[in-house]
Amino acid sequence: SGVSGASYFTGSIINQVRDDDGAYLAVSSRGNFFLTWEPGQDFWIPHNRGTPRRIQNMGFVEGDIHKGLWMTLNGGKLFVSPTDPNLSSDSFEFNEANIKTGGYGITDVAWRTANEVWAVGGSNTMYVSTDNGKNFSFDKSANSIPGNLYNVKFFKEYDNMGG
Repeated sequence: SGVSGASYFTGSIINQVRDDDGAYLAVSSRGNFFLTWEPGQDFWIPHNRGTPRRIQNMGFVEGDIHKGLWMTLNGGKLFVSPTDPNLSSDSFEFNEANIKTGGYGITDVAWRTANEVWAVGGSNTMYVSTDNGKNFSFDKSANSIPGNLYNVKFFKEYDNMGG
């Protein structure tokens, strides 16, 4: 890999997620790189973050590494990769989503359907996209909840999984 420097790999892993087919994604504690692993690979592959801002969190588009990755950065930035990212590449192509957070960090992102995407973050902020994560608008339904929102979850038993 083109990743170098002894300090590059210092720290630990702060986030690790698994997709439905057993692929993994992990973020370094310093937010300066992330790692991917797929079944059959001998080792984890490190990837540059491709931006001066630190990674806060990452995950899979619709729970599948082949549908793409999403990445939140310090300052409320959100990026989404194209489908079928090249997992052997040092860095990924990411497209910045149009989301106006006012600098509040985004802590989690989840796809409810192929087009409906929800993002949550600091100071009980919630955002929704109806165009597969390209443009987000503020959703005020969490305004009365004090504190930060950390996860987006959809449950079959509440019939909110989408379709």
